[in-house]
Amino acid sequence: MNKRLYDMMDWAGIEALVYSEEAQPDRLLGPSRVRGGHLVHAFYPDAKAMVLKTKTGGKEYKMEQVDDAGVFAVMLPGKKLVPYTYLVSYEDGSKVEMEDCYLYTDLLAANDLKRFEAGIHYSVYNYLGAHTMAVSGCGDEAEAVWDAREEEAGEDQVFGTHFAVWAPNAMRVSVVGDFNFWDGRRHPMCRMGDSGVFSLFIPGVKPGDIYKYEIKENYQKLVLKTDPYGFACEQRPNNASVVCNTVGYQWKDSKWLARRKKLDMEKEPMSIYEVHLGSWMKKDTQEEHPACQEEFYNYREIAPKLAEYVKDMNYTHIELLPVMEHPLDESWGYQVTGYYAVTSRYGTPEDFMYFMDYMHQKNIGVFLDWVPAHFPKDENGLARFDGTCLYEHLDPRQGEHPHWGTLIYNYGRPQVRNFLIANALFWVERYHADGIRMDAVASMLYLDYGKQDGEWIPNMYGGNENLDAVDLLQQLSKEFHKRKDGALLIAEESTAWPMVTGPVEKKGLGFDLKWNMGWMNDFVTYMQTDPLFRKGRHGMLTFSMIYAYSERFVLVLSHDEVVHGKGSMLTKMPGDVEQKFANLRTAYGFMMVHPGRKLLFMGQEFGQQSEWNEKCSLPWEELQQTNHLRLQSYVKELNAFYQKHPALYDNDYEEEGFAWLSSMDADHSIITFLRTSRDGSEKLLVVCNFTPVLYENFKVGVPFAGKYKEIFNSDSEAFGGSGHGNRRLKNSKPIPWDGQENSISIEVVPLGISIFQCREAK
Repeated sequence: MNKRLYDMMDWAGIEALVYSEEAQPDRLLGPSRVRGGHLVHAFYPDAKAMVLKTKTGGKEYKMEQVDDAGVFAVMLPGKKLVPYTYLVSYEDGSKVEMEDCYLYTDLLAANDLKRFEAGIHYSVYNYLGAHTMAVSGCGDEAEAVWDAREEEAGEDQVFGTHFAVWAPNAMRVSVVGDFNFWDGRRHPMCRMGDSGVFSLFIPGVKPGDIYKYEIKENYQKLVLKTDPYGFACEQRPNNASVVCNTVGYQWKDSKWLARRKKLDMEKEPMSIYEVHLGSWMKKDTQEEHPACQEEFYNYREIAPKLAEYVKDMNYTHIELLPVMEHPLDESWGYQVTGYYAVTSRYGTPEDFMYFMDYMHQKNIGVFLDWVPAHFPKDENGLARFDGTCLYEHLDPRQGEHPHWGTLIYNYGRPQVRNFLIANALFWVERYHADGIRMDAVASMLYLDYGKQDGEWIPNMYGGNENLDAVDLLQQLSKEFHKRKDGALLIAEESTAWPMVTGPVEKKGLGFDLKWNMGWMNDFVTYMQTDPLFRKGRHGMLTFSMIYAYSERFVLVLSHDEVVHGKGSMLTKMPGDVEQKFANLRTAYGFMMVHPGRKLLFMGQEFGQQSEWNEKCSLPWEELQQTNHLRLQSYVKELNAFYQKHPALYDNDYEEEGFAWLSSMDADHSIITFLRTSRDGSEKLLVVCNFTPVLYENFKVGVPFAGKYKEIFNSDSEAFGGSGHGNRRLKNSKPIPWDGQENSISIEVVPLGISIFQCREAK
């Protein structure tokens, strides 16, 4: 080695490179400006010889090996840095031409890093993670076209992938994959100032290549981590991230998005079909057990099947259990390891875009379940990401859910808040989601949620409220609704926390809708009670109307009610087979006429016998039985009836939309009430009987003198009922009843609901 070259060597830095302890490899690798030209270093373990070749003119400069581990160096003369490649020779005689990834550094803008540090970069997913790009120029003059495709790169551009990850406490971070033999020495990333972000552009890495981040936590321990901002992952049990370009899909749902933007959510009907994609329907590839097998439909394959069914059943929306990447099928998607990655079980990100696009073209809205409350401890995931509790709290009293065995986000850390808020916006922006349903919000709001004394730490005021979580949710609502595109935020919140759907300006959390867990628990308990004893629990039927206007509610009979030994909705019902179906028709009918939007989990619309099993397809063969087929027909008609009558939906959140006529008749377990549309043009009288007793001349108080015509009856023979009802128009009589000045005498059907159209006498 010539003396000048020897004197310019940073031997301590070279040793750090060789031992994989260098956090700023760009100090050494690639070109460095020196007097008389540029000093170029390269580190290629196992290389025998290297030559630097300029792209302009093709001049070749033999590089000297300055370290036996594979460090080479050469002086490149000239004041102006010119692009070059390496010609690398190996012991086996093979030769390869390689681009120098350290010729293209500082591709992240300083402003982007500052906004991320402050926790306010809500499109940070455009920069962190893995992004294909085409780079022109080199050194300080390098310019990149982000998210470019290889076929779009020009002749003077270098195509590859830019990687960036937040790991502020790591000693060193490298990108590893098949493209570098999973050797962390070959592509150490560059620490970007004090931001805690490491980045590196690697030429030649293309969509479909798998990768992880190799993080050196200290002088001894190495861990491999899946990319927190990665757009795709390998299919379980493998968990490497996959380079994927999520831009460029040609969407065809512009009409849907334009319509959604103009809609007033409070005036529109909403009947939601909750779906677990992996078990709604599976491919029949095993003759012996066609329902219980592992082959899933691709997003593209299942889209037309699901859309056709949802349209036929007259649902307005579907809600998907989490489609974010998760390792365990049995978690149903609620143990997320890839927050920005759509699960590979059912296909690629572009396949899922097709799914969403197809639903919108069929005028079906899609809500996505989202899990910001906790994350699993999987070693490849977010847990102790850079060797420290980066995303979670260090103290287990703050950072762990003891019952779930999961970790709690540190909502007070700006970069963690940024990660979560940007993620919710990501699913709306990139995948056109119509809403985000947030799971387990109560566990975020309360520091002592699911914990015993001594297992939690009070807030600064001595209370159990998680002030950082409240602030996060309010900030998310502000950013989410700035878009003004009609997308909704929905909370699964199981307590009486005030103003969940209240405006942030008035100290509310800013959600658009809230699951009514209180109604669900009370009503399911009531319906499980033998009709003979329901009079003792009459308050569980009527209590929901006391707080019905405290929030904008969604009535739910969700997946949580039909798993873990709880049985299906059908088997919860008391009585013989006929009474079980009659009870279920009554339950669904009451849900549909009660104020609030509606949600029903898949399989319950046809009275699935067994409780839900995520390993198996729904038992569609049950529809060959008359009772199940008739119940399905009933739910289909019920959805259609609901959407045809504004009185049942456009005044849900105003007290004028509902009025009790009789709520105290516990002995008969009969309730009657009036639903009124927003403009007052439609009034519907509802009579619900929760016992199997038929009443032929039952007096019902009515709100005014007029004509009352039965327009819906759950006891119809077409639905599997006994066929009782009121075929003739009823004229009210001036006979006071139930506090009303007028009344009608009707036939009250057993275990059923009857809905009457009301016309006031002129």
